Amino acid sequence: MGKLTRQIASALDLLEALYHNEADPPDLKHDEPLDGLILTVLSQNTNDRNRDTAFARLKTRFPTWEAAAQAEEDSLTDAIRPAGLAPTKARRILTILGTIRRDFGEYSIIPLKERGRDGAREYLTALPGVGAKTAACVLLFDMDMPAFPVDTHIGRVCRRVGFVPEKMPAEEISSLLEREVPPARFLGGHVNIIEHGRAVCRARNPLCGACPLATMCAQRQEGV
Repeated sequence: MGKLTRQIASALDLLEALYHNEADPPDLKHDEPLDGLILTVLSQNTNDRNRDTAFARLKTRFPTWEAAAQAEEDSLTDAIRPAGLAPTKARRILTILGTIRRDFGEYSIIPLKERGRDGAREYLTALPGVGAKTAACVLLFDMDMPAFPVDTHIGRVCRRVGFVPEKMPAEEISSLLEREVPPARFLGGHVNIIEHGRAVCRARNPLCGACPLATMCAQRQEGV
């Protein structure tokens, strides 16, 4: 086990003692992974509250993905307006739904599991508006496949603590964590770091005095 692997494991242990999401992981799975995919597309450039409001409106107005796929773009745009960037997201959703129906013969991405993690990731990231983080969220939360999504909170914590260089892109951080962290820790570890980024290692005014990672934090040691 290398030095970095040990450091990350120690950090995950400290955060687990505080947030307990490995021992008691949240149930974020959708029976149909396509629900998780569309939800994650809606989450881009907005907060969870707006995302959830938009998704609820979408499902109320269009109870099935077939109905959504057959909707006028303006109607879909209006339904998801609370998520922001509604015209762009509506176009992407319609294209995604059409592509999935063409490729799988139904509005479902459950068959994608047969391609394995790497094949599923490749397919998802080829869809419009689906980047590495969105694909990793669908894999981890909805398809029971090992992936480590990196959002702004996880990127910030990893950079500040010194696990990765300051300018390393989120996609590369994700690849590093998938190499260095045991897959069994992906879900709980992911949620623990996010909770820590929101509560303590905040973008502004981080609560360094209350941080269990302070002794290993590169920025704290540098006096930043």
